[in-house]
Amino acid sequence: MEQIQKLIAANALFVVNHSGGKDSQAMMIELLKIVPVMQLVVVHATLGEAEWAGALEHAQAQAANAGVVFIVAEAVKSFTGMVESRFATRPEVPSFPSASHRQCTSDLKRGPIDREIRRYAKLNGFSKIVNCMGLRAQESHSRAKLTTFKTNERNSIAGREWFDWLPIHDMKIDQVFALIKAAGQAPHWAYAAGNQRLSCVFCIMASSHDLANGAKHNPALLAKYVALEEKTGYTMHVSRKPLLELVAAAGTIAAEAGAETEPCDLV
Repeated sequence: MEQIQKLIAANALFVVNHSGGKDSQAMMIELLKIVPVMQLVVVHATLGEAEWAGALEHAQAQAANAGVVFIVAEAVKSFTGMVESRFATRPEVPSFPSASHRQCTSDLKRGPIDREIRRYAKLNGFSKIVNCMGLRAQESHSRAKLTTFKTNERNSIAGREWFDWLPIHDMKIDQVFALIKAAGQAPHWAYAAGNQRLSCVFCIMASSHDLANGAKHNPALLAKYVALEEKTGYTMHVSRKPLLELVAAAGTIAAEAGAETEPCDLV
């Protein structure tokens, strides 16, 4: 991509948004092929108890092995604290984020990451910034429609140019895992444990399968979220079904699938 080559030559700072997930990992592998290490920085928005154990460390290890600066962006609030605050101030509206009101993304991820990028760029004299995200078209219809490279008008000010880039937008899921394997790396352990995606342990957009897997490995956090649903009277998931119902449904489906294959196992 000619524009990217020009920005590399112009000493732009390339920011790797790294959740600890497979797409972030694959994206960084690709970026390291074309961007000098000194023009890269990895930023991880830590979600505390809401994120999968080891996600931060996984992202940090990849950065350390490549010799890339690693920064942790932390919000002043937690996911549960955000929900509690919304319920306390506006009990008449849903307390949890929704597909149209992604407060978890804006307040816990994008806001803190943007803050850290501005700080790092200013401290190190970068006037051009390329914010790289591992969003892929295959993930959803909305992501398939995203522009892969654009100017970020909100963060571009006098003396600073800011661009958003999706380096692996066209990559398929099998290509992602193959790329990681070819690089001699392994994805976060949650994938081997059965997760399809790695976001929050209990993401508002997650499949019931991933929610059930999250419940299996994080029972204390499940209890905390269920208590929050009961307290507020609102449900966490975009389906508007209670978290326990979604987890139970996924368990039933898994059990039925297992029952169907049991006779073959006995042969």
